[in-house]
Amino acid sequence: MLTDPKTRYRPYTHASGGWGSAKSVASILWQEKALAKIGAALARQNKPKGFACVSCAWAKPDDAHPLEFCENGAKATAWELTAKRTPPAFFAEHSVTELRGWSAYALEQHGRLTHPLRYNASTDRYEETSWETAYQEIGAGLRALEPKEVVFYASGRASLEASFMYQLFARAYGSNNLPDSSNMCHESTSVGLQESIGVPVGTVTLNDFEHTDCLLFFGQNVGSNSPRMLHQLQEARQRDVPIITFNPLKERGLQEFVNPQSPTQMLGPESTQISTQYHQVNIGGDTAAITGIAKALLEMHDSALQRGQPGLLDENFIATHTSGAESFMRYVREQNWARLEAVTGLTRAAMEATAVTYAKAQRAMIVYGMGLTQHRQGVQNVQMLVNLLLLRGNIGKPGAGICPVRGHSNVQGQRTVGITEDPAKVPGELIEQHFAFSVPEEMGTSTVDACSGMLDGSVRGFVSLGGNFLRAVPDTSQMEPAWQRLKLNVQVATKLNHSHLLPGEQAWLLPCLGRIEIDRQDGIEQCHSTEDSTGCIHGWQGVSEPASEHLRSEPAIIAGLARATLSPQVAIDWEAWRRDYSLIRKAIATIYPEIFHDFERRMWEPGGFHRPLGAAKREWATESGKAQFVTPEHLIADDDVQAPYARRDVLQLMTIRSNDQFNTTVYGYDDRFRGVHGTRSVIFMNTDDIVRLGLAGGDWVDVTTAVEPEIERRVGPLQILAYDIPQGCCAAYYPECNALVPLWHHAERSKVPAAKSIPVTLSLSTASAPGDTLPERGRVIAAQG
Repeated sequence: MLTDPKTRYRPYTHASGGWGSAKSVASILWQEKALAKIGAALARQNKPKGFACVSCAWAKPDDAHPLEFCENGAKATAWELTAKRTPPAFFAEHSVTELRGWSAYALEQHGRLTHPLRYNASTDRYEETSWETAYQEIGAGLRALEPKEVVFYASGRASLEASFMYQLFARAYGSNNLPDSSNMCHESTSVGLQESIGVPVGTVTLNDFEHTDCLLFFGQNVGSNSPRMLHQLQEARQRDVPIITFNPLKERGLQEFVNPQSPTQMLGPESTQISTQYHQVNIGGDTAAITGIAKALLEMHDSALQRGQPGLLDENFIATHTSGAESFMRYVREQNWARLEAVTGLTRAAMEATAVTYAKAQRAMIVYGMGLTQHRQGVQNVQMLVNLLLLRGNIGKPGAGICPVRGHSNVQGQRTVGITEDPAKVPGELIEQHFAFSVPEEMGTSTVDACSGMLDGSVRGFVSLGGNFLRAVPDTSQMEPAWQRLKLNVQVATKLNHSHLLPGEQAWLLPCLGRIEIDRQDGIEQCHSTEDSTGCIHGWQGVSEPASEHLRSEPAIIAGLARATLSPQVAIDWEAWRRDYSLIRKAIATIYPEIFHDFERRMWEPGGFHRPLGAAKREWATESGKAQFVTPEHLIADDDVQAPYARRDVLQLMTIRSNDQFNTTVYGYDDRFRGVHGTRSVIFMNTDDIVRLGLAGGDWVDVTTAVEPEIERRVGPLQILAYDIPQGCCAAYYPECNALVPLWHHAERSKVPAAKSIPVTLSLSTASAPGDTLPERGRVIAAQG
């Protein structure tokens, strides 16, 4: 965290997009000192024969805009194509112990890694090595460990080709320990949707946005996390489509938008209102809010029938295509409004208003993000959304369906080609038939399981295909010592981060090409593919020269490690795959023929080709053979930490991302949309809570987890910022506040860390503020409307 001398808090009253976005993009292009190179790349971002954005996974249209990138996409591109470098000489000057004291921003801001490195404990420095030495010694290290002791993590950045190779490498080695970043965000989606509608992903495409009559948003901040979606939302609003938002915080991207590609809006006062209703639901109140909407809908339906009018439910769809409706509707009818109002923090009228608007629409879509999935009952939250759609037959027809907004650019695609800890989800018989090894039968480890294994010593080796695992996971104070006890730690990365700076017995840092860079194998340019949030699969190719001649592509690194580790009896010609990625795609099509037939041609179709999803055609691959209504077991989404909330001094904290970051990558210390500049050391609080707790805006506080007191989980000092957030709720930045999340506080069945609802207490800090002395009490207050 950082407090800059220019730190200030000023409510942001402008629309998202617009000149604020243009200025932010220009600023980072200048910061990374590669204006011409980055500018040329941006012209080909998310376009055919160009490259896919390396940040979010939002859909890529078949008819691209002149500029098909958003503010955060431009930041991600500039971050990768920076002119700055972190060569071996840098590590000769700086010990690992020293670098641990650097901020995440400072580490990555230093630039791209250029050479393979190995940690030398005697000098406390990373030192240059050769690729072949790295492969051979890592291979020897893997062979010295039991396969069940090694975790193969994937961050969500790797292409379909690299991901497919990686899971084959792990399984041929003997391990199903293949957690990925989905375990920390949308695994609740994968579990919930599979049980409810028979597919683990969303059912809509970009075309559905053109036909919908109503959009409901739950727990997703489009302005910072997927800004290109604002084009679809703006077009919907121009057709007078209502957009109803449920979110604890008012987010500018869901309030107002100025299209940076519209001269009329950029040069005039015009902007587009996004949300027509905005309901600030309590943290953890989503199941109760959806129950309230469904209750209002059922009451209107009953009333219409009593008047002899047509009902509001799609009773034919329910009877033909669903199971469990009677139990669900009985549960909803039994709930009382007072209880629903108390849990949600919303009025009955607000939930009824949503139900009225929803009932008028013939085709409705629900869009959601991690605000729903990162709770103890995250799976239930997702299934409640499905229940609401099923009541009116809003799955399996144009303009309707469910739309989870995934995070990293290929996190969904990695699962499609086998990155999963569950061997039942991969075609083991085909793998054995074609590659001459058996997929291990034992269930592998998820991210939470991997962390538990490090804590108890059963996990001794870790291979990471990208990412910043140690900063992304919960329970930082418990995990850091465990991370240092690893016998083997192999990190494939583009830049330095904190996961590299707590090395165990053997630590390797292998620098890879970025996806924006031209990938030449034996002088021949290769292409690759990804899957977006809507299940469309696209072909891409790099457009910029590599940051260093010593970099290797992810497929080349995987091939090198596999050759050095595995028995030659495995029938995979890793070197041939390294030379020619089309051979990898051919193998993918062999193992997953239903999805990837004619892969080499179809991946270049405009807009990509859509993977087959039965639910979109009202074909339900569920246990009952029908779409399943799921009756909730809990009205409160975080029942495992519910008891402390009875104490008036306990607040529910949600972790959030700023406008100046993507996942664990921090591009800068501004959060423009929330009015924060020059710092991340803030906690957003309701004004009434500040006063009743005896605090003042501008106070510096330490934040402590209010459960399991025998383990101190503390973050601070953070400065109080008065903000428009429901009473009893507060918010602070991820990943800094991961230290407050107990490892056991995760979603049931999906094991997603419940980072959106953490019980915390606050105390005035006696430590100095980061980079400053504690300010005068009450000096800084900013209330955002």
